[in-house]
Amino acid sequence: MGKNNETETVAINLISNGTDITGDVKSTGDIRVDGSLTGNLNTKGKVVIGPTGKVNGEVICKNSEVSGTVEGRIIVSQLLILKSSSKIMGDIVTVKLSIEPGAIFSGNCKMNGNDHNGGTGQGKEADKSGK
Repeated sequence: MGKNNETETVAINLISNGTDITGDVKSTGDIRVDGSLTGNLNTKGKVVIGPTGKVNGEVICKNSEVSGTVEGRIIVSQLLILKSSSKIMGDIVTVKLSIEPGAIFSGNCKMNGNDHNGGTGQGKEADKSGK
């Protein structure tokens, strides 16, 4: 059963160095950006932004490893890794965050555990409505 999940996300999309794309990208597979993307990037897989990669827009994904530049909000449902060469100019929303020394981050960061915050918020609402 685990193999079925792996084969669904085996496809790796590549925006290579020297490639400039303007527009939104939506995928179910993994994406690696070594070129430039001006627009939003939305995938159910992993996003890798290489040292020469640049994204100017919102990034939404399951996991991400950034070595390049992101100008815009990045929303990661599991783990975000900022390598030492990364530059993030925008807000981060993630559950787990790893930042190497040398990484540059300018913006707000919201760490949310979906299960914990969701359960707590619902409990408070239930308490208020019950009174």
